[in-house]
Amino acid sequence: MEFESALAEEIWTAKYRFVDPQGDGDDGYKATIARVVDAIASAESKDQRSIWRKRFADALTDFKFIPAGRILAGAGTGRSVTLFNCFVMGTIPDSLEGIFGHLREAALTMQQGGGVGMDFSTIRPTGSVVEGVGADASGPLSFMDCWDSMCRTVQSAGQRRGAMMGCLRIDHPDIEAFIDAKRDPSRFRNFNLSVLVSDAFMKALASDSDWPLIFNGEVRRRIGARDLWTRLMRATYDCAEPGVIFVDRVNQKNNLGYCETISASNPCGEQMLPPYGACLLGSINLARLVTDPFSPNSVLDEQLLGELTRTAVRMLDNVIDISGYPLPQQEAEAKAKRRIGLGVTGLADALLFCGTAYGSGPAVELTQRWLQVMKREAYRASAAIAWEKGPFPLYDKGILDSPNLLSLDDETRDLIAEHGLRNGCLTSIAPTGTTSMLAGNVSSGVEPVFAFSYTRRIRQPDGSTRDEAVDDYALKVWRRIKGEDAAPPAELFVSAQTLSPSDHLTMQAAAQFLIDSSISKTVNCPEDISFDAFADVYVEGYHLGCKGLTTYRPNPVTGSILSATPAAPVPVSQHPVLEPRSEELHGTTYKLKWPESAHAVYVTINDVLDGGGRRPFEIFVNSKNMEHYAWTLGLTRMVSAVFRRGGDVSFVAEELKAVFDPRGGAWISGRYVPSLLAAIGGIIEKHLGGGLEPVPAAAVAQPSVHLSQPCPQCGAAALIRIEGCNNCLDCGYSKCG
Repeated sequence: MEFESALAEEIWTAKYRFVDPQGDGDDGYKATIARVVDAIASAESKDQRSIWRKRFADALTDFKFIPAGRILAGAGTGRSVTLFNCFVMGTIPDSLEGIFGHLREAALTMQQGGGVGMDFSTIRPTGSVVEGVGADASGPLSFMDCWDSMCRTVQSAGQRRGAMMGCLRIDHPDIEAFIDAKRDPSRFRNFNLSVLVSDAFMKALASDSDWPLIFNGEVRRRIGARDLWTRLMRATYDCAEPGVIFVDRVNQKNNLGYCETISASNPCGEQMLPPYGACLLGSINLARLVTDPFSPNSVLDEQLLGELTRTAVRMLDNVIDISGYPLPQQEAEAKAKRRIGLGVTGLADALLFCGTAYGSGPAVELTQRWLQVMKREAYRASAAIAWEKGPFPLYDKGILDSPNLLSLDDETRDLIAEHGLRNGCLTSIAPTGTTSMLAGNVSSGVEPVFAFSYTRRIRQPDGSTRDEAVDDYALKVWRRIKGEDAAPPAELFVSAQTLSPSDHLTMQAAAQFLIDSSISKTVNCPEDISFDAFADVYVEGYHLGCKGLTTYRPNPVTGSILSATPAAPVPVSQHPVLEPRSEELHGTTYKLKWPESAHAVYVTINDVLDGGGRRPFEIFVNSKNMEHYAWTLGLTRMVSAVFRRGGDVSFVAEELKAVFDPRGGAWISGRYVPSLLAAIGGIIEKHLGGGLEPVPAAAVAQPSVHLSQPCPQCGAAALIRIEGCNNCLDCGYSKCG
């Protein structure tokens, strides 16, 4: 099976292709499929393995079903890894010994590549008396610093970057400090943060009442509910965090509410889990199921959707038995309830194929129709497996009274009543950034298309690079059918940037109604949205039935990650001719002493004469410290190319100055500088301020897509935020944080 693009093949090579120490392994994606399905089919009885191996392989062929990346990368390799993506850790005891015991458990989990979520509400607030030692408690945030340091340490020793979710109840006495924590750009860089908001608080907010802050049943103080909500909304408006989890709704609509209580989520928010709960993920690619796309006869093959759903449920159920687990408690929890998270990807592209604009009324109807098919067939498949292999150990017939099952048709409910269920929870919609690119860059999860076209730089075996245009899968299909020059209709090809927050919410709520667990989705808001309108997004989401909300608004703290020019929904990359270099140039060398480096860093900026003035032409960064060599070389080549294009280059300094190092910055000349890159940006700014007269911005050819947030892995200004995660359009880096 061929890949749709060089990008897809590169992602497979870097992330999912298995090669052993002797150099043997997957010689193509078909070999990856064979490796994965052989491992998953091993959970079947010997006389059934060949049958299911073929069915599993058929599902994975053509990327119709895409198991989560952990399964693709680890299944059948013989490595001691977990095939689960993320975990919620155990309930943290309010004791020093217990806290650090759970820190150790989180470290062991992250060592195997699992992201972790924790509820820190069980730790006594700041200033509480610590009996027996005559001291005051330092509060949950001080211990979160320990988790943050641990994550940074563990990820520095391995290839996969860590991800963590930190939660705190809205009635915890330290909630205000928690809400404001991300205002410090150097703190909690490895955490996503979410506030656990109760129904009682939302009622207090509606009535403008006082709200008690409580620990261990004792009211420590009271605060106006509206004041606290405004503080939470203002922090999210300014910093994009914390997110909000409507924790009572999560528990009320949990299939397993009779045997567990949920108080935290995984890092991306699609799986609300009990202590030691784990999420096992996979997605059906709706974009591959539409026949006759962009025609009056376009339709999604619902029979094939049902077949894929039934096969996918069995595959994920088998993974529970073949996977390794970082902790025995996680294995016990997973096998007692056999929770899986089957979801979708390519929704926006499938809607496009059917001539339906994301966020519209017809899009809501189609989304609910397709997810209803998936829900029905998932429960029927789980009941059939329960008849064959037995229900999950903690199964109770009372599960039929849970809200998710009450909406099932009578035939499906009768099957469950007769046979039970193999899996306690079945559906969830997770981030699918990297696996969606693997499948030809289909739209991710239930998100709208973020950018229909952009340019990605691909490194060649000889070390050189080439630029390749990367298009959304639906756009590629449009051009194949309509012709390369056919302009797609703007009213159909809507993006995350052109939709209103209400459009985002409507689609999330429509999907949530038919999903057991939760949904990882970002509600994109325009930078100029008023604060009151922004705060209303969360209230509207609550009333629409969402279980949690994450928004993103370009802001001074996190920057403007990606903005698309409305007049060009399908941008075309233009490559300007770079000015040739003269034999001799004159410039200035600046000495920079970075506290963490044993050797000084020297920044040289050479200028050229331009219209009687001078402007920068190239930059070099040199140091005896070889640790900086790779990224400084890449930085200087990229910035020099920008300089050589001419025009207003002041944005280079601005962008570099906005880069924060998760390890922390340094104080230079009495001023806090958040990273070495930011310090270099300051030097460029200083150089530009030396009487230079840049060409007005209007004279510069503006690219259609402006990518301004640098990727922490490759340094390219190609980072976007979708589904609660940062994803690099250049190198494929992905991190929920």
